[in-house]
Amino acid sequence: MSTSPSPVSAPEPRRPAALARHSLLLARRGLARSLRDPGAMVNGVLTPALFMVLFVYLFGGSVSGSTGDYLQYLFPGVLVMGAGLSGMLSSGVSINVDRRKGVYDRFRSLPVGRSVPLWGSVLADVVRYAAAVALLFALGFLLGFQVTTGAGSALAAAGLAMVFGFALSWVTVFLGVLVRGEGTVLAITFVAFLPLLLGTSLAAPVDALPDWLRAWAEANPVTRVMDACRALLTGTPAGSSVTASLVWSAALTAVFCPLAVAAHGRER
Repeated sequence: MSTSPSPVSAPEPRRPAALARHSLLLARRGLARSLRDPGAMVNGVLTPALFMVLFVYLFGGSVSGSTGDYLQYLFPGVLVMGAGLSGMLSSGVSINVDRRKGVYDRFRSLPVGRSVPLWGSVLADVVRYAAAVALLFALGFLLGFQVTTGAGSALAAAGLAMVFGFALSWVTVFLGVLVRGEGTVLAITFVAFLPLLLGTSLAAPVDALPDWLRAWAEANPVTRVMDACRALLTGTPAGSSVTASLVWSAALTAVFCPLAVAAHGRER
Protein backbone atom coordinates (compact mmCIF):
# COMPACT_ATOMS: atom_id res chain seq x y z
CA MET A 1 0.00 0.00 0.00
CA SER A 2 1.25 3.46 -0.77
CA THR A 3 0.50 6.52 1.27
CA SER A 4 0.40 9.99 -0.12
CA PRO A 5 2.89 12.39 1.42
CA SER A 6 1.66 15.09 3.77
CA PRO A 7 1.30 18.48 2.15
CA VAL A 8 4.32 20.64 2.77
CA SER A 9 4.55 24.39 2.41
CA ALA A 10 6.26 25.58 -0.71
CA PRO A 11 9.43 27.55 -0.21
CA GLU A 12 9.16 31.29 -0.35
CA PRO A 13 9.00 32.38 -4.00
CA ARG A 14 12.19 33.88 -5.29
CA ARG A 15 10.31 36.63 -7.08
CA PRO A 16 8.90 39.27 -4.73
CA ALA A 17 6.17 39.94 -7.30
CA ALA A 18 4.83 36.40 -6.83
CA LEU A 19 4.75 36.77 -3.06
CA ALA A 20 2.93 40.11 -3.38
CA ARG A 21 0.43 38.77 -5.93
CA HIS A 22 -0.44 35.69 -3.88
CA SER A 23 -0.71 37.75 -0.68
CA LEU A 24 -3.09 40.21 -2.34
CA LEU A 25 -5.27 37.36 -3.58
CA LEU A 26 -5.61 35.98 -0.06
CA ALA A 27 -6.16 39.50 1.28
CA ARG A 28 -9.14 39.76 -1.08
CA ARG A 29 -10.41 36.47 0.36
CA GLY A 30 -10.14 37.89 3.88
CA LEU A 31 -12.02 41.05 2.93
CA ALA A 32 -14.77 39.04 1.28
CA ARG A 33 -15.16 37.05 4.49
CA SER A 34 -15.30 40.29 6.51
CA LEU A 35 -18.17 41.50 4.32
CA ARG A 36 -20.08 38.30 5.09
CA ASP A 37 -19.28 38.44 8.81
CA PRO A 38 -18.34 42.02 9.77
CA GLY A 39 -18.40 41.43 13.53
CA ALA A 40 -14.70 42.08 14.18
CA MET A 41 -14.72 45.19 11.99
CA VAL A 42 -17.81 46.57 13.70
CA ASN A 43 -16.30 45.95 17.14
CA GLY A 44 -13.06 47.59 16.05
CA VAL A 45 -14.93 50.78 15.19
CA LEU A 46 -17.81 50.67 17.66
CA THR A 47 -15.69 50.19 20.80
CA PRO A 48 -13.44 53.26 20.24
CA ALA A 49 -16.48 55.29 19.14
CA LEU A 50 -18.31 54.43 22.37
CA PHE A 51 -15.22 55.31 24.40
CA MET A 52 -15.03 58.68 22.64
CA VAL A 53 -18.68 59.60 23.15
CA LEU A 54 -18.79 58.43 26.78
CA PHE A 55 -15.51 60.03 27.78
CA VAL A 56 -16.33 63.35 26.10
CA TYR A 57 -19.74 63.77 27.70
CA LEU A 58 -18.96 62.18 31.07
CA PHE A 59 -15.54 63.65 31.78
CA GLY A 60 -15.08 66.51 29.34
CA GLY A 61 -16.33 69.22 31.67
CA SER A 62 -14.35 68.08 34.69
CA VAL A 63 -11.09 67.32 32.87
CA SER A 64 -10.82 70.13 30.33
CA GLY A 65 -13.59 72.53 31.30
CA SER A 66 -15.65 71.85 28.17
CA THR A 67 -16.57 68.91 25.98
CA GLY A 68 -15.13 70.64 22.91
CA ASP A 69 -11.67 71.10 24.43
CA TYR A 70 -11.66 67.54 25.73
CA LEU A 71 -12.66 66.18 22.32
CA GLN A 72 -9.63 67.96 20.83
CA TYR A 73 -7.43 66.11 23.33
CA LEU A 74 -9.19 62.73 23.25
CA PHE A 75 -9.77 62.14 19.54
CA PRO A 76 -6.15 61.43 18.45
CA GLY A 77 -5.91 58.71 21.09
CA VAL A 78 -9.20 57.20 19.98
CA LEU A 79 -7.88 57.16 16.42
CA VAL A 80 -4.91 55.03 17.53
CA MET A 81 -7.24 52.82 19.54
CA GLY A 82 -9.43 52.25 16.48
CA ALA A 83 -6.57 51.17 14.25
CA GLY A 84 -4.94 49.02 16.94
CA LEU A 85 -8.14 47.35 18.09
CA SER A 86 -9.22 46.52 14.53
CA GLY A 87 -5.99 44.61 14.03
CA MET A 88 -6.02 42.98 17.45
CA LEU A 89 -9.52 41.58 16.96
CA SER A 90 -9.25 40.30 13.40
CA SER A 91 -5.98 38.74 12.20
CA GLY A 92 -5.20 36.46 15.11
CA VAL A 93 -8.74 35.09 15.37
CA SER A 94 -9.24 34.58 11.63
CA ILE A 95 -5.91 32.79 11.27
CA ASN A 96 -6.68 30.58 14.25
CA VAL A 97 -10.08 29.64 12.82
CA ASP A 98 -8.61 28.83 9.38
CA ARG A 99 -5.90 26.64 10.91
CA ARG A 100 -8.37 24.79 13.10
CA LYS A 101 -10.68 24.10 10.13
CA GLY A 102 -7.84 22.82 7.97
CA VAL A 103 -7.88 25.70 5.47
CA TYR A 104 -4.14 26.22 5.81
CA ASP A 105 -3.51 22.56 5.04
CA ARG A 106 -4.96 23.30 1.60
CA PHE A 107 -2.72 26.34 1.25
CA ARG A 108 0.33 24.15 1.91
CA SER A 109 -0.53 22.04 -1.13
CA LEU A 110 -0.48 25.11 -3.38
CA PRO A 111 2.64 26.55 -5.03
CA VAL A 112 2.73 29.59 -2.72
CA GLY A 113 5.18 30.65 -0.03
CA ARG A 114 4.47 29.59 3.51
CA SER A 115 4.13 33.20 4.70
CA VAL A 116 1.53 34.12 2.05
CA PRO A 117 -1.57 33.27 4.17
CA LEU A 118 -0.22 35.37 7.02
CA TRP A 119 0.60 38.32 4.77
CA GLY A 120 -2.81 38.04 3.13
CA SER A 121 -4.55 38.31 6.49
CA VAL A 122 -2.47 41.29 7.59
CA LEU A 123 -2.91 43.12 4.28
CA ALA A 124 -6.66 42.67 4.62
CA ASP A 125 -6.30 44.29 8.03
CA VAL A 126 -4.77 47.37 6.42
CA VAL A 127 -8.00 47.93 4.51
CA ARG A 128 -9.95 47.47 7.74
CA TYR A 129 -7.71 50.06 9.43
CA ALA A 130 -8.43 52.54 6.66
CA ALA A 131 -12.19 51.99 7.03
CA ALA A 132 -12.01 52.29 10.83
CA VAL A 133 -9.94 55.47 10.66
CA ALA A 134 -12.28 57.04 8.08
CA LEU A 135 -15.36 56.24 10.16
CA LEU A 136 -13.78 57.60 13.34
CA PHE A 137 -12.79 60.82 11.56
CA ALA A 138 -16.37 61.19 10.34
CA LEU A 139 -17.73 60.72 13.86
CA GLY A 140 -15.11 63.06 15.32
CA PHE A 141 -15.99 65.81 12.84
CA LEU A 142 -19.68 65.25 13.58
CA LEU A 143 -19.04 65.78 17.29
CA GLY A 144 -17.00 68.93 16.60
CA PHE A 145 -13.37 67.85 16.34
CA GLN A 146 -11.17 70.21 14.31
CA VAL A 147 -7.82 69.52 12.68
CA THR A 148 -5.73 72.61 13.44
CA THR A 149 -2.61 71.68 11.48
CA GLY A 150 -3.73 70.94 7.92
CA ALA A 151 -4.83 68.10 5.68
CA GLY A 152 -1.29 66.79 5.18
CA SER A 153 -0.71 66.41 8.89
CA ALA A 154 -4.12 64.73 9.29
CA LEU A 155 -3.20 62.18 6.63
CA ALA A 156 0.15 61.64 8.35
CA ALA A 157 -1.62 60.99 11.66
CA ALA A 158 -3.98 58.50 10.01
CA GLY A 159 -1.03 56.78 8.31
CA LEU A 160 0.92 56.60 11.57
CA ALA A 161 -2.03 55.01 13.38
CA MET A 162 -2.37 52.46 10.57
CA VAL A 163 1.35 51.66 10.57
CA PHE A 164 1.21 50.94 14.30
CA GLY A 165 -1.94 48.85 13.82
CA PHE A 166 -0.07 46.88 11.15
CA ALA A 167 2.70 46.16 13.67
CA LEU A 168 0.20 45.06 16.33
CA SER A 169 -1.40 42.71 13.81
CA TRP A 170 1.78 40.65 13.65
CA VAL A 171 1.64 40.21 17.43
CA THR A 172 -1.88 38.77 17.21
CA VAL A 173 -0.96 36.71 14.14
CA PHE A 174 1.79 35.10 16.22
CA LEU A 175 -0.75 34.38 18.97
CA GLY A 176 -3.21 32.99 16.43
CA VAL A 177 -0.59 30.54 15.18
CA LEU A 178 0.52 29.41 18.65
CA VAL A 179 -2.81 29.17 20.48
CA ARG A 180 -5.25 26.40 19.58
CA GLY A 181 -8.64 27.95 20.35
CA GLU A 182 -10.11 31.20 19.05
CA GLY A 183 -11.66 31.87 22.45
CA THR A 184 -8.22 31.80 24.01
CA VAL A 185 -6.90 34.20 21.38
CA LEU A 186 -9.75 36.61 22.12
CA ALA A 187 -9.19 36.33 25.87
CA ILE A 188 -5.47 37.05 25.56
CA THR A 189 -6.19 39.94 23.20
CA PHE A 190 -8.64 41.62 25.55
CA VAL A 191 -6.38 41.10 28.57
CA ALA A 192 -3.59 42.79 26.61
CA PHE A 193 -5.96 45.48 25.32
CA LEU A 194 -6.78 46.95 28.73
CA PRO A 195 -3.27 47.93 29.89
CA LEU A 196 -1.86 48.48 26.41
CA LEU A 197 -4.47 50.91 25.07
CA LEU A 198 -5.94 52.34 28.29
CA GLY A 199 -2.74 52.69 30.34
CA THR A 200 -1.67 55.60 28.16
CA SER A 201 -2.23 59.30 27.62
CA LEU A 202 -5.60 58.45 26.03
CA ALA A 203 -7.95 60.00 28.60
CA ALA A 204 -5.61 62.35 30.48
CA PRO A 205 -2.06 63.72 30.20
CA VAL A 206 0.60 61.42 31.59
CA ASP A 207 1.60 64.02 34.19
CA ALA A 208 -1.89 63.85 35.70
CA LEU A 209 -1.75 60.08 36.31
CA PRO A 210 -0.79 58.40 39.60
CA ASP A 211 2.91 57.58 39.91
CA TRP A 212 2.51 53.82 39.31
CA LEU A 213 0.32 54.35 36.25
CA ARG A 214 2.47 57.19 34.93
CA ALA A 215 5.53 54.91 34.97
CA TRP A 216 3.72 52.37 32.81
CA ALA A 217 2.23 55.01 30.49
CA GLU A 218 5.64 56.60 29.87
CA ALA A 219 7.12 53.21 28.93
CA ASN A 220 4.10 52.17 26.86
CA PRO A 221 4.73 52.52 23.10
CA VAL A 222 1.05 53.27 22.51
CA THR A 223 1.50 56.51 24.45
CA ARG A 224 4.16 57.58 21.97
CA VAL A 225 1.84 56.92 19.03
CA MET A 226 -1.04 58.80 20.65
CA ASP A 227 1.19 61.77 21.46
CA ALA A 228 2.50 61.77 17.89
CA CYS A 229 -1.00 61.73 16.40
CA ARG A 230 -2.08 64.46 18.84
CA ALA A 231 0.83 66.63 17.68
CA LEU A 232 0.04 66.00 14.00
CA LEU A 233 -3.67 66.77 14.41
CA THR A 234 -3.76 69.58 16.99
CA GLY A 235 -0.27 71.07 16.91
CA THR A 236 0.88 70.11 20.41
CA PRO A 237 4.67 69.71 20.81
CA ALA A 238 5.73 66.48 19.14
CA GLY A 239 9.18 66.02 20.66
CA SER A 240 10.51 62.62 19.65
CA SER A 241 7.09 60.94 19.63
CA VAL A 242 6.84 60.56 15.83
CA THR A 243 10.29 58.99 15.56
CA ALA A 244 9.66 56.77 18.57
CA SER A 245 6.35 55.61 17.06
CA LEU A 246 8.02 54.60 13.82
CA VAL A 247 10.85 52.84 15.66
CA TRP A 248 8.41 50.88 17.82
CA SER A 249 6.32 49.91 14.78
CA ALA A 250 9.39 48.71 12.91
CA ALA A 251 10.68 46.81 15.96
CA LEU A 252 7.38 45.00 16.60
CA THR A 253 7.11 44.02 12.94
CA ALA A 254 10.75 42.92 12.75
CA VAL A 255 10.33 40.68 15.82
CA PHE A 256 6.86 39.19 15.46
CA CYS A 257 6.62 38.80 11.67
CA PRO A 258 9.54 36.30 11.51
CA LEU A 259 8.31 34.59 14.70
CA ALA A 260 4.81 34.14 13.23
CA VAL A 261 6.16 32.84 9.91
CA ALA A 262 8.53 30.42 11.68
CA ALA A 263 5.78 29.13 13.99
CA HIS A 264 3.44 28.72 11.03
CA GLY A 265 6.08 26.80 9.06
CA ARG A 266 6.66 24.34 11.91
CA GLU A 267 3.00 23.27 11.99
CA ARG A 268 2.17 20.17 9.94
